[in-house]
Amino acid sequence: MAIFKGAGVALVTPMKENLEVDFDKLAEIIEDQIANETDSIIITGTTGEASTLTEEEHLEVIRAAVSMVKKRIPVIAGTGSNCTQTAVKLSRQAQGVGADGLLVVTPYYNKATQKGLIRHYTEIAKNVDIPIILYNVPSRTGCKIAPETAAALAKDVDLIIGMKDAVGDISYTLKLMEQVEGEFDLYSGEDGQVIPLLACGGIGVISVLSNVAPKFTHDMVMKYLNGEQEEALRMQLKAIPLVEALFCEVNPIPVKAAMDLMGWKVGPLRGPLSAMEPENVKRLAAAMEEFGIALG
Repeated sequence: MAIFKGAGVALVTPMKENLEVDFDKLAEIIEDQIANETDSIIITGTTGEASTLTEEEHLEVIRAAVSMVKKRIPVIAGTGSNCTQTAVKLSRQAQGVGADGLLVVTPYYNKATQKGLIRHYTEIAKNVDIPIILYNVPSRTGCKIAPETAAALAKDVDLIIGMKDAVGDISYTLKLMEQVEGEFDLYSGEDGQVIPLLACGGIGVISVLSNVAPKFTHDMVMKYLNGEQEEALRMQLKAIPLVEALFCEVNPIPVKAAMDLMGWKVGPLRGPLSAMEPENVKRLAAAMEEFGIALG
């Protein structure tokens, strides 16, 4: 059973000027997302700057999101780590505070073998009772889940129910779906490839774009799933210039800048990330206005 279908937002973590998490702002953003029909909140992922949160902050942000959402839509917690023991601990804690599912990125830097990946994910699943979505983003982690590995995990580990595919290679996605034989929930991890991945059998997206265009992203996915493929493709093509601007620097630098341009005041980024270059802010603002987003 899928945790969600449609558009899940890979949510930013707003910060105060002193770099503490801004929980009041987080509550405002979550309410706006739900009002705009976002289908799931994905908290403490890459876009949420999870890699620079302490373990205590990580858990507190998940706890806060669960409390704020109040079961209106699923909350999926990013709990990946390059250390299996840490990933197990974070996953157990996320379940303990009420997360509906887990998004677990491949171990980074270590460059695990496929055998190591199977052991890693199997160990996490042995310690929780909520569904797990694999997160495959080799451009960041240096570690790629082979289609055969995903198929083995899907077959042998009941709680592993799908993948966020940010590989960026449709040939990979097709082989993945052939290997898992349909028993797998596929989510696009690339906002510029949502419709192609839905055409491969996907059921949604875990989206950066949804931070600034939640209703649009939800509608695009649901139109495709409900048979309006031509309109969904038109929407995907319309979004491409904005998506390119949102990724012209490393995520989440541009999306936090975009939210500030909209008046959200989501605060600074934690180091080593830095403020967006002025010329790229201009490019981003132009793309947002062309798309139809009002700037604050």
